[in-house]
Amino acid sequence: MTLQQLEYVMAVYRCQHFAKAADSCHVTQPTLSAMIQKLESELNVKIFDRSRQPILPTPLGKIIIDQAEKVLADAKELSEMVEEYKHSLEGSFRMGVLPTIAPYLIPRFFPQLMDEFPKLDIRISELKTDEMKLAIARGDIDAGILAQIDGLEEFESRHLFYEKFFVYVAENDALFNNKAIRTVDLNGEFLWLLDEGHCFRDQLVKFCQLKSAKRSKEAYNLGSIETFMRIVEGGKGVTFIPELSMLQLTDEQRRLVKPFAFPIPSRQVVLLTAKNFVRNTLLNLITERIQASVPKEMISLGKKQQAVF
Repeated sequence: MTLQQLEYVMAVYRCQHFAKAADSCHVTQPTLSAMIQKLESELNVKIFDRSRQPILPTPLGKIIIDQAEKVLADAKELSEMVEEYKHSLEGSFRMGVLPTIAPYLIPRFFPQLMDEFPKLDIRISELKTDEMKLAIARGDIDAGILAQIDGLEEFESRHLFYEKFFVYVAENDALFNNKAIRTVDLNGEFLWLLDEGHCFRDQLVKFCQLKSAKRSKEAYNLGSIETFMRIVEGGKGVTFIPELSMLQLTDEQRRLVKPFAFPIPSRQVVLLTAKNFVRNTLLNLITERIQASVPKEMISLGKKQQAVF
């Protein structure tokens, strides 16, 4: 029995498909299947019911899977303890990032970090908050960059920075000539909002007490901040953008940006890990580089800002 075999078992359990599990492990399906069959022969038990689609574990297989998850977590923690003892800045580090943060933050520090520490293999995935929490709990990723919300007590979080929200207004909209936008000004507006489940949307809906964005949702379901910005630039409606995105705008685009009136809604961006994550040397490095990559005034909450959760 090997750790690799247990990793393959966990991959099949999570993917519920042998081919997808093999892809996630970067091996061929025959290799993965053979390794699992060898483990099943050694234990004299069938871990998976291969007659069903999607692939599900047998009752005894589920017991084995639960134990395998614990064994792999212990093995990973042991390896990380050794790396931390050596203050190592090498090896793999898997990180999730919110889609509303990634395009504006990652280019500011990640390429430089890759060049400076070529033996540090950082792998980034864009995940929503609930997906990120589950991935950290499972050990699928080591850390996540997300907005602070209620319900993160089971994790360890490090403060990174505070980020203001801004309003992006079409030139022909009634709000375009406003110097600042009050929450009451948004009533009745054609608002382009992200789909439910994005904390970026949820925080603004809560702060602004927005009833709904039904009309815009019917016109364009899902969407992204960048997509909605292009629609606003085309002359329709209002959307919201994070502060870091401002640093990428042209002068023409900046004309469409309107600040919120006092208090200014802001999100706290944090680095989230499991409580037992021990590679603090690496976390310190990433925290330091991220904070150095954003404007200094974003590190602390300004007097006119209000943190939303």
